[in-house]
Amino acid sequence: MSSDFLSLPFFSRVGLFLTELPTGLEIGFFFLVWGLLWLPIAVLLAIALKWHPSKRLEIRQKLPLVASLYVFAPFVLWSFARLQGLPFAAFGWHWDSHTLNSFALGLGIGAIGLLLLFGLQTLLGWVTWKGQWRSVATAIATSLLIGVAIAGIEELVFRGFVFGQLLQEYDFWTGAIASSIIFAILHLVWEGTENIPQLPGLSLMGVVLCLAVSFRSGQPELGLAWGLHAGWIWAMASLDAAVDYTQSAPDWLTGLDNKPLAGFMGLGFLLATAGIVLAL
Repeated sequence: MSSDFLSLPFFSRVGLFLTELPTGLEIGFFFLVWGLLWLPIAVLLAIALKWHPSKRLEIRQKLPLVASLYVFAPFVLWSFARLQGLPFAAFGWHWDSHTLNSFALGLGIGAIGLLLLFGLQTLLGWVTWKGQWRSVATAIATSLLIGVAIAGIEELVFRGFVFGQLLQEYDFWTGAIASSIIFAILHLVWEGTENIPQLPGLSLMGVVLCLAVSFRSGQPELGLAWGLHAGWIWAMASLDAAVDYTQSAPDWLTGLDNKPLAGFMGLGFLLATAGIVLAL
């Protein structure tokens, strides 16, 4: 270790250390710091919610835990940016009209696309509508807010940071596939082994969202990817209270355990969305 390095201020040394880390280690270091910051709060919440890691998470337990984890992500990434002398916009967060317009476009494409998918399955007799419209109306309002927040953080982390860092050393497809596999695997944290059938679909979803990232300004712009992701969460959470599967089609087609991303219809939907994104 050189004397020049040791003579630098502490935070300058940390920033230099981060810039010299291999990309994979830098990404791993980010997740380690993020997890360690969250861990004390997670333990307190788990005790308060009476949840043990050996048990399946209920929705009432999952939402506080997810919210408490995600609130740290922008702070950790902002710290990483400051330590490396980078603007926060380097991770794809641009507050301008182009980003907001792209977000609105993506939100529409994502939500309307899923409505068309379930509409097609309705015509084929694969799903029925419950008609619980009061529950649906409530879900539409709350799930929009949840979808925008969750999608915003996940796009910032996985497309803005992870994908962006990988692009510094690898080509587009290597970065897209690697970041999408990380994105898919980390979903097992919340759903456990029940989410394994969705891993291929989640990976493909991540690749589609990478395709939606714009580099118009030379830096990643997340507006369209954020909107698509939020639209999917919004529509799925809203429709969950409105549709039932009739079991008249095989699970491999509609989705194992009624999970659309674990079936060929869901995969086809993602490929169709990728085509739309590439055509924009």
